[in-house]
Parts: sequence; structure tokens; C-alpha cells
Amino acid sequence: MNSTKSVTIKKISHGLSAELSFPGDKSLSHRAIIFGSLAEGESHFTNVSTGGDCVCTRKAFEAMGVKIESDKGGAELRIKGKGLQLEKPKSELYLGNSGTSMRLLLGVLAGQNFEATLTGDPSLSSRPMRRATDHLKRMGASFEGRDNANFAPIKVKGGKLKGIDAELPISSAQVKSAILLAGLYAEGTTSVTEPAKSRDHTERFLKYFGASIEEKGLTVSVKGGQTLKARKVEIAGDISSAAFFMAMAALVPSSAISFKGVLWNPTRNGIAKILRRMGIPVEGQDASKFFDNGLEPTADFHLSPLPLKAFEINKEELPSLIDEIPILTVLATQANGTSVIHDADELRVKETDRIRSMVSQLSKMGAGIKAQGNTLIIEGRPTAPLHGAKVDSFKDHRTAMSLIVAGMIAEGETVIQDVDCIHTSFPDFFKFLTKIGVY
Repeated sequence: MNSTKSVTIKKISHGLSAELSFPGDKSLSHRAIIFGSLAEGESHFTNVSTGGDCVCTRKAFEAMGVKIESDKGGAELRIKGKGLQLEKPKSELYLGNSGTSMRLLLGVLAGQNFEATLTGDPSLSSRPMRRATDHLKRMGASFEGRDNANFAPIKVKGGKLKGIDAELPISSAQVKSAILLAGLYAEGTTSVTEPAKSRDHTERFLKYFGASIEEKGLTVSVKGGQTLKARKVEIAGDISSAAFFMAMAALVPSSAISFKGVLWNPTRNGIAKILRRMGIPVEGQDASKFFDNGLEPTADFHLSPLPLKAFEINKEELPSLIDEIPILTVLATQANGTSVIHDADELRVKETDRIRSMVSQLSKMGAGIKAQGNTLIIEGRPTAPLHGAKVDSFKDHRTAMSLIVAGMIAEGETVIQDVDCIHTSFPDFFKFLTKIGVY
């Protein structure tokens, strides 16, 4: 590794091996902090993500009067919940690059009896929020911000909320979660219907913390006026972080990597299904060992490389692997045949436009990759390896880590610029590379 700003990767000429347990899942860690803060009593969480995004969520709730004690570098938290009503923060709540923090906090703040302003970095301030605020306005909250409260900074004025039936045109766990969290404060029942099931972590947390919800098909409903009770939770290992090492195990010859305690929620483990489709078995029907702690299932498994087959991903499959699309494009470059990822328009509004970032940067490395609208088409060239190039992360953590993996199988040297962004989700990424033998 050259510096914190850029990294140079050479082709790996030896097998990678290790047994890996990953830091807590980012999506779960956000929700642990939120639900622990809104619950009555003291919650205890272990293996919490220490990535920058989750730190922003923690600081926001501390600014609203929640007492949070930490240990093990922030990976263990004791949260003394205040119940649903928080304290007015003394200043703006800065959320860095975290879209999850902002959207879920919009729902929490919609039910408070004070005004608060949410801000973020330039990337977060360019991400659309009306997909959440429009529904929350219907419930009775008020918002001020650019383009009718579409972009941060956004001032939230909580109000007396009423339940609504919300139909989402695009499946989004963040938007769904914002509405359901606001539903805890609302009079009556709040329902959210999606065109396809998105990750269901908020629904699981609601039930685990004592709230009653109803799930029918693609609709989930919550009644207002319920209280949350403190719980103790060990956060499952982040499958979206593990995905990069799953790709390394599949791509680097003679590798053998074991994975322990990885989140195995069926709304999140779509990458395992795609790997099996490509010819890489994840042992057993789903994994060699499968556990369920009452909140989220986890799995142990191991992976080694085999010849890869091209794959196709349809729109209805995207919610279960939306964060893994960048690394799947790297895998597709080494598959036999042409892979197609349909209708990935949600990638356009992530930390960067991930369709643009992966097409432009993998093309520099010699990949046959193109976009037709929001559909990605990748021509696999297993007999024509990628070549090293100077590439840019676009300050997006998943683009950065995907390009690092691409550099491991490319001839020559690959320089990836702006890798500091990796800290937002996986601060120990480079330590893990050392552990498996990259350095």
C-alpha cells in the first residue's frame, strides 16, 4: 500500500488463504444504534461496525441526548435508550457520506417535537431524499431544503403524525425504514408496499425490540404508539464486506478462504446465489453451517476458485445484492460468456453513479463492459486478462474495493486513487488483505 490516498496493486501470483470473521454488518449496526436509542432500558451490542457511516449515526443520537458507552474501539456499545422522544440537538446533525443515516433519521425526526437540520458531505448532499420526505409529509411532518426537500441540508420539523399507506415505485429498504420508523409515532396504522422485497432488517429489529408488525406479501404494516424494549445483540458479520473476499477466493488461483459468522439474511445473500450460478458452490444448500440468533441468520462456508460461467441478473433480484453489483462486474470480466445485469438504475444514486464508475474504470483495464441505459453488459474474457491501469474510485467505497480486486488479477500494476472512502464501511479492509496474504 503506497498511501492512504492511493494504492498500487500487483497481480497476485500465489493462492490466498485464511479464516475470516468480519466486522458487524453496516446496515445492522445503523439499526442497532437507532433502536437502542429509541428503546426503553439499556441495550448492549457487540461486533458493531466502526465504519465512518455508523459513527455518524452514533454521533447524531448522542447529540440528541442518548448516552452511549463504547469499548473495543467502538465495536461494543452500551446504549441507554431514551424511548421514542429525543432531545433537540444544539447544532446541525452532520451525517458525512451516509445515506442510511439520513433517510432513517428523517423518519425518526418526523415524530419529534422539535426542529433539527440534517447535513452531509457533497456526495450525500447530491443524493435524492424526496423519495422519503414526500411520504413523511403526507404523515404530517414538515421539511425545508433544496428542490422541495430533495437535497441536504434538510430542516425537519416534527409533527403529530397519522398513518398512511405508502406505495414505493422502487424498492428501497432505506425509504421503507424511514416510513416505518415514523409509523411508530403515528396515529393509526402505517403500511409500506414495495414492487419487490428489499432487505428486511428494520422489520426484524422492530419485532426483536418488542413491536408488533404485520407482513402480507410485499406489504409491511406497523401500528403507532408501540414502545421498544432494550435488547442484547451480537451483530452478524457484514456480507457486503465479505463479498470482496468471496470474489478474491473465486478469482485468484489456488486460493481457499473460510468465512465465519457472515450475515445470511435471504434478502441480502443474493451474491451466494449468483456465485452458484457462476459455478462456485457455497457449500451445502446455502452454507456448511447455518445459525439463527433470533434476530438475523448467519452462516459459515468456504470458497475456492473454479472456472466461471456468465450470469444474468433480473430486476427483481437486485434488492438482495444491490451493494454487490460493483464486485460482480469484476467477476463477470473473468466468466465464460456474456453477463447481463438488468435495470440497475438504483446504482445511479449511490455514493457515486456506480454504473458509470465501473464501466469507465474497468474499460481502462481492458474489460469488455458497457451500459445500455441502466443495464450492464459484461463480455467475459477469461483467456484475455485485464491489464493494469490508473483508475479512480470516484470516492465510492465499493467502487474502490472492487477495483482493488480487479488489480489482483490484472497484468502489471494497477493504481487506485482515492481509497480513503473505504473507511466509511470497512476501516480494516487493508488489514484483511494482509491477513489473507495479499501483502
